[in-house]
Formats: sequence, structure tokens, C-alpha cells
Amino acid sequence: MSTSPRRRPADPARERAAAPGLPLVVLATLAVLVTAADTYVVVLALPDILTGVGVGVDELQRATPIIGGFLLGYTATLPLLGRLADLRGRTPVLVGCLLLFALGSLLTAGADGLGTAVAGRGLQGVGAGGLVPATLALVADRWPPERRAVPLGVVGAVQEAGAVLGPLAGAAVLALADWRAIFWLNLLLGVGLAAGVVLTGRGRRPDPVGLALAALAAAALGLQLAEPEALAGDVTVGLLWVPVGGVGTPLQLVAVLAGGALVARSLAVPEGALLPLRGLPRLAAGVDLLGSALVVVALGSLVWAFAAADPATEVVAHGAVLLPVAAAAAVLFVLHERRTPAPVLPLRALRPAGAWGALLVNLLVGAALVAALVDVPLFARATTTPGDQLGAALVLLRLLVAVPVGAVAGGWLCRHAPPRAVAAAGTALTALALAAMTRWDERSLDGGWSTVVLLAAGLGFGLAIAPVTAVLLAVTGPEVHGSASALAVVARTVGMLVGLSLLTAIALRRFTAEVAAIGSPVALCPRTPAACPAYDAALAAAVLTQLHTVFAGAAVAAALAALASVLLLRAPQLRSRART
Repeated sequence: MSTSPRRRPADPARERAAAPGLPLVVLATLAVLVTAADTYVVVLALPDILTGVGVGVDELQRATPIIGGFLLGYTATLPLLGRLADLRGRTPVLVGCLLLFALGSLLTAGADGLGTAVAGRGLQGVGAGGLVPATLALVADRWPPERRAVPLGVVGAVQEAGAVLGPLAGAAVLALADWRAIFWLNLLLGVGLAAGVVLTGRGRRPDPVGLALAALAAAALGLQLAEPEALAGDVTVGLLWVPVGGVGTPLQLVAVLAGGALVARSLAVPEGALLPLRGLPRLAAGVDLLGSALVVVALGSLVWAFAAADPATEVVAHGAVLLPVAAAAAVLFVLHERRTPAPVLPLRALRPAGAWGALLVNLLVGAALVAALVDVPLFARATTTPGDQLGAALVLLRLLVAVPVGAVAGGWLCRHAPPRAVAAAGTALTALALAAMTRWDERSLDGGWSTVVLLAAGLGFGLAIAPVTAVLLAVTGPEVHGSASALAVVARTVGMLVGLSLLTAIALRRFTAEVAAIGSPVALCPRTPAACPAYDAALAAAVLTQLHTVFAGAAVAAALAALASVLLLRAPQLRSRART
């Protein structure tokens, strides 16, 4: 059901003529790959980042804002960005998100303190999050429902491939340079992809004066933040970094003046303008600002409560404050959205079972996926690769490499079978693989069967990506595809955060009970309590019990996702179009 009753009926011929070209879809998909890989690159370089911004190795708990800031920016603004993609178009949102990602990379690369690094990572999260729904909406614009499952699977495969390529790229960069080079590279990629989207998405050449002003502003700001020693230490050139008259350095002044001139130029010459500023007042009137603020507060509070929690001691952080704030904002948001004529989220469009069912499946898949991502390496370090982080990562790689394969295969299978059958088969396969992991012992990873189980789990996760998204986009109208895609990403992210906290908390309680039942080393080995094999063996068994508990919980989540797929992922539109 459409959220805007005044919208004119769609003209199929006009929609086909306005459909995005394949080069634009390819560039958008590459942008998704770059930002997905960045998430895992940063995890690898996190200790170096903390040291570089003045945080000691004994204060690693202060890394939470860097990780949580990215997640907060990624998730909380997704509904607004999805709505903007529906109102303003996919291309402007793609360009804006890439520029935000580039700006965040610039701030992080030049950060000399924790605050700047957190702000930079937050901007990167906003940019990275908005790229996914805009890209999925692009695919829906270009391909009809019965043919879009394969390209949706390709986008999902590329996004999941970031988990594989990210650590490899990060290791390569760190082998040649320091951690700041990662973000300088992100800056170049973000700007380059934004320029490519502008050239291919608008069908006309951008304003050369605007490009020159943007390049000047970016160069001045980049030099100010990077402050290369070879230039800043020079007697003459170094004056560019010396404050003048208490108003800033020459580089700062150039950046501000060039940025202001770019804004003025974009307003004065809208044809080919680099910044699409014309029509912003009308756009602001069409965007539900109050609803957007409420959903940002609700999601932001929920994300931070789970992202900042220490699973060893709590399920949520500051739960007495953040959870009531999230609940109150969510209630006010729903009440407000029912009354506003232009809601920020298409709540009415989500009435079909296929729509809210797709969100539920994504939520459950997220909970199962995060358990595998976190606990497979933990199991490896506890058994066959003690203390070997690289070896544990290689074990996880057996699962990760199968996810992109499954994503493409799932899209292809949707051409020959109902999407709900494909999604149910994939999640059921994952549930069986996770259930098999609950039977692993300390030698299981040494055999070939564990590789089969890990590949099956990854393949199952991948198989569910395309059919779930295809059903969601088939049962919602094109005028809300950006918003619907954003909600799909939100559901999966929230599922990962909540699933990790709950499953870890349950498993830790199980571990604590197991340890309490062991007894002390003195009681077990009164003659040699310092070296007690019986106690060590019992403690190792308790660790395995903890990990098995997480795998079991993830298997239940995947099994529920399979059941929800069968019952809810109904899309009559796909069947009727396929027959014709």
C-alpha cells in the first residue's frame, strides 16, 4: 500500500526509460564493497589506532566509542537516508553518503585525539549505512521483480565479501604503512566513487568550476589534518599551518572559503551542480523531521545500549536510562507516524506479511550470524589454535568464503523456486550446521568434517540474502523501496547486537555454573594444586560448554528464521509475473 495517496499511477514506459544504467549499479555495488571491507579493516587495526590517538594498551576499554560510534552512525540514520533515497533519488543519496564516508575517513586519518577519531568513525558509519538501501533500491529500479533476485544476490555477495577482503586488505596496508594509510585510501576511494556516480548517474557533465572548488577545499582540509612533516616543517611552506590573526591557519581559511564558494556556485548554477542544493527547502518540508529525530533517538539508544555493553558483566550498558528512552521514543514515533501525512517510515507499506516477515527473518538471521562470527574464532583459540589469532581467523574464513557463493546461488535459485522455499532451505541448512557445532570437541577442527560444517553454515547464510530482499521489495511499492531496504539493514544489525548480548550472557551464566560445580584445585589435587590436570580438563570442558550454548542459541534463531520464511515470505507478485 502506498504511503502517499497523492502519488500518480506509475507509467511503466517512463519507469523503464528512467531506470539506472548498469555502470551506476556497478559503481554503487563497489561502494558497498569498500565500506563493508572498511569495517573489518578497522577491527584489525584497532590497537594501532588507539595508540595513535593517545590511548594506552592498558585502556583498550576506551575503544568502545570507536566501534560503537560507527555502529551508531550506521544504524540510527538508516531510516532517514532510506526516505531521502525515495524522495530525492538514489544518485544524490549515493553521492552524499560517499562524501560523508570520505569526510569521516579524512577526519579519522588526521585524528590526534580520541574525540576526532570517534567523530570520523561516526561519519563513516552514516555514509556506509546509507549506501546499502540506496543500492538495493537501484537494483529494484532497474530489474523487474521476477528478474531482480540474482542482482540482489550479487549485491549481498559483494557486501559479505567485505568480511573476507577487509582483513586481507588491512594486513597488506599495515605491512607497508601505518594505520592512517587505511583511511587515506578510504578517502581516495570514496571521492573517486562519488565522482564516478555523479558522471554516470546524472547523464550530464558536472560543473567544472564546482569540481575545482571541491578539490581545493578537500586538498586544503586534507593537508591541514595530515600535516606532513616534510611540508609543515619547511620554513616557507610551513607558514600554511601557522594561525593568522586568531581566525585559523591559511589552509583552514582556504578550505572554508572554497567550501562556501562551492555552496554558492551550486545554488547559482544548478545545471550540473556538484551539490544538489536546489529544492532543499521543499525536500525539508517533505521529510518528517520530528519522526526522523524520534527514530534516530530510539535506534541510537538501543544500539548504544547493546554496543557499549560488556558481555562478561551485563547484557546492556546504562540500561536503566537507554532502554526507557528507546521505548519512549519508539512509542512517540509510532503515534506520530500514524498522524503525519508524509511519514519517514512506510509503516502502512509493511502491512503485507511478506514485508514484516522479511524484517523478522533478517532479525533472526542477524542473531545467528553474529554468534558464528564471534564464537567460531573463540572455539578455535580454545582448542586447536590457542593464542593464535591468525589461525582462528583462517578457521572463520572457511565459513565466510561460502557466504558470497550462497548469496549468488540464492538469487539464481529464486528463478526456479519460490523465494520462501530458498530462504527456508538456507536458514534450515545453517541451523543444522550450527547444531552440529554443539557436538564439537577439542579435536573437531583438525578433521575435514568441520570444514564441511563451516561451509554449510556460510552457504546457508548466503542463500537467504537474495530471497528475503526480493520478497520485501516485491510486496512494497517503488516509492518506498529505499525506506524498506533501510529497515531490512536495521533489522539485521539490531539482530546482531541483541543476539550477541543475549547469547553471550546466557552462555556466561552456564559457564559460571559449570566452574562452580568443578570445585577448587586444592580439593581436586591436594598434593599439587598449582598443577592440577583434572581441574584444567574440567575448566576446558566448561569453556566448551559455554561455546556450545552460544551455537545452540544460534541454531534456534536460524531454525526460527526457517519457520518464519515458510510461513511469512509470501509474494504473489513474483509468482504472477513469473507466469507471464
